[in-house]
Amino acid sequence: MKYRKAALTVMANHFGRIGAMANGRIPFDAKVAADSAALVETMSKLPWEGFVAGTDKGDTRALPVIWTEQAKFKDASERLQGETAKLNAAAKTGNLDAIKTAFGAVGQSCKACHDNFRKE
Repeated sequence: MKYRKAALTVMANHFGRIGAMANGRIPFDAKVAADSAALVETMSKLPWEGFVAGTDKGDTRALPVIWTEQAKFKDASERLQGETAKLNAAAKTGNLDAIKTAFGAVGQSCKACHDNFRKE
């Protein structure tokens, strides 16, 4: 559980940096955006192996449906990974508009997974 939380925390932190630039809260820095997007893509591959049997109890917001509908959960994780790859590619161009578009798609995949698989 600690592993997956840590991976998701690091991913969220770097995604938030990109979001702050995409939303104009901080100045756009193409290098920081590209570095963060690369980390987001890498981190998007990691947390899923932390959802193992027995980690549905304790200090977690993971819903039991993760373990009863594993195919649906796997599809959601793969969608996130695909969208983060697109964000990474967009960030490498240094084009803020492309980054904004890709950022929105990643955000939608995060939200969809949270809506279906996470307690608030």
